[in-house]
Amino acid sequence: MRVDRIWEFLQRLSPLTRSCLLTELERLEMCGVDMPGTADLQARLRAELRPDGPNEAPTPAKYFFAPLEPLLVAGAPEHANTGRIGRTSLTPIWEWINRDLLPIMARDYEDQMRGFIASNKAKEAQQTAAVFQTKVAKSLEGNLASAEGAERARTKLASYTASPSVYGDLVKIMGALRAREALAGFGKALPDKIPKFDDAQVDKIMGLLDAFRKKDPDAVPFALALVAGRLKTPRELIRLATKPARSRRAVDVAATPYAISVSMVLDQIDDKRIALRVALKKNRVVAGRDILADIDSTEAAIQAGIREFAASEWGARLRDIRAKIVADVEVEVGRFPAELGHILQLRGARGQGLLSGLVWKGRDAVSDSAAFCKRLIGQT
Repeated sequence: MRVDRIWEFLQRLSPLTRSCLLTELERLEMCGVDMPGTADLQARLRAELRPDGPNEAPTPAKYFFAPLEPLLVAGAPEHANTGRIGRTSLTPIWEWINRDLLPIMARDYEDQMRGFIASNKAKEAQQTAAVFQTKVAKSLEGNLASAEGAERARTKLASYTASPSVYGDLVKIMGALRAREALAGFGKALPDKIPKFDDAQVDKIMGLLDAFRKKDPDAVPFALALVAGRLKTPRELIRLATKPARSRRAVDVAATPYAISVSMVLDQIDDKRIALRVALKKNRVVAGRDILADIDSTEAAIQAGIREFAASEWGARLRDIRAKIVADVEVEVGRFPAELGHILQLRGARGQGLLSGLVWKGRDAVSDSAAFCKRLIGQT
């Protein structure tokens, strides 16, 4: 009865507001926040707003955000995520554009787009979206140029979402829209898949990046994100920083044009940390162990590729991520029944590297849990 009353209230809100609410509920769920009683509401909202699931019919918003698709990252990052944009930020940003940034232009855009979509005129819809993308990018440049304008945007966005990263994503959207044509050309020049990132491939990709950097240096993080998306093993992105370095010492790697790729690989670890926390909170123990093993492998690859890493700023950030992982494991693992250890040993993921010992050490403080942690990360 309570759900029905809430649903009756939600029906009085605009579809855009209901969509924003659904996105916020999903974002909180991905953060591992317990929200008792919302499952039915989320199901009703998805049935209404996304009747065909992820392959639903095109909308004006989908056309607008289409150039950003290769840069989107799922989940709810609590960090900057260089070169990537949180998918959960799109709905609140779209509502802010419609209500606060360019309400009249946005209304005209939606009216035009509905006609093109209904008539199946994809080319005209893409052209109209491109015009509106340019208008939004220019408006963002003007509004975010001053401290007052930036603060207004932060305040308004906070009324649509509690996400700590949404303003940063807005700034990145502005940059990605300005560079959308250059990024599209760069993406077409890349191989569809890069199964082996050997020296020849690194040199080829670096040549493309060098040409791109001369034209649009501010958009290099987005170009690197496109490269990472084509790699079979995304952590190999650090080779763009280590290969041209004078030596493998961290100070020399940091001096290369694409040193930011190391930070982007650390972003990958941080994303996995959040995914691990959610998996453990939802008792997805096998998935959690596999995520932890992947984190361990990525850390080992970084340590092997960069000398004196621990003494660098990157090393300090990695230690912070490690500490958060240990804290999450301490909170969550103690809840699991011992019988889950047997299930965990049925799979072959390995987690015997640098992070493993730290996690075990953190869990030794919790009674009867050290052995469980060893099973969690697959040691036999």
